[in-house]
Amino acid sequence: MTQLPRDIRVSTQNPWPSLPLSEWRETRETLHMWTQIVGKVRLAQSPLINHWWEVPLYLTSRGMTTSPIPHHGATFQIDFDFISHNLQIQSSEGIERILYLSPMPVAEFYQWVMEALGELGLPVRIRTLPVEVENPIPFDEDYTHHSYDPEYAWRFWRSLVSIQQVFELFRSRFTGKCSPIHFFWGGFDLALSRYSGRPAPEHQPTPFTPASIVREAYSHEVSSCGFWPGGGIIDGAMFYAYAYPEPGGFKEHPVAPAGAYYNRELGEFLLPYESVRRSDDPEGTLLGFLQSTYEAAADLGGWDRKALERFDDAAFPATSP
Repeated sequence: MTQLPRDIRVSTQNPWPSLPLSEWRETRETLHMWTQIVGKVRLAQSPLINHWWEVPLYLTSRGMTTSPIPHHGATFQIDFDFISHNLQIQSSEGIERILYLSPMPVAEFYQWVMEALGELGLPVRIRTLPVEVENPIPFDEDYTHHSYDPEYAWRFWRSLVSIQQVFELFRSRFTGKCSPIHFFWGGFDLALSRYSGRPAPEHQPTPFTPASIVREAYSHEVSSCGFWPGGGIIDGAMFYAYAYPEPGGFKEHPVAPAGAYYNRELGEFLLPYESVRRSDDPEGTLLGFLQSTYEAAADLGGWDRKALERFDDAAFPATSP
């Protein structure tokens, strides 16, 4: 099995790097497919958890991970390293395989992952058709997506690290049912969800997503927020926030900061990533967006906020020593 040459570039350590989609669109599309392959491996081996929480990837200090995946009494995990630019498959038996990341077709990446798992005694079968994308190409036939710019892979991951720290602070204020902070490879977004504790009406079908997935994801009332690097109808990196079911008056409710707006086509509040990274206080600006959009959902939706939130000083720790 051929391993491609290592290609390492580490950018200046800017915690909020610029992410103009025009500069890395092809890398973004290729990474989307690579993360879907790895994510589907986790999905194939994991028991169903409410709202598909067994599906996502998680951030690490170097990239993303599946976390340990069960396999007939053993475990393994798959990690993207966006500093050294490699993919690592490690098993609890003490053996591993490493692929150096550089431009390669999705079909070649897929073949390497499947063969490496077989060599490690961890064979896995996945459905090869991508999800949540228009005009999907089966992974084993995809020679269209083949780009990898290490600089922009690093920038994307580094932005997620900064964003997750703000999400964690926001999450700490809530004592009700709340999701982990996780990266959904289907939509290619980092997401966090809070729940009122009440069941929700059945969600309407969503383009490019099976109805069964949507029903499970939105089985209970939710206020969700996240970050998406752009693509499709939104040509730029965005923070988003929405409520399901959306309460009356939600779209007209004022939210912070001034650059945030409600997109009626998506049914979500949006805030450009560029507005956050260029602000004098990126963390505070993002936190204001998360808090104000949540309050719009909770207040208009009649959530029992006293029972679901923390109001002591510990819920609002300083962002730095």
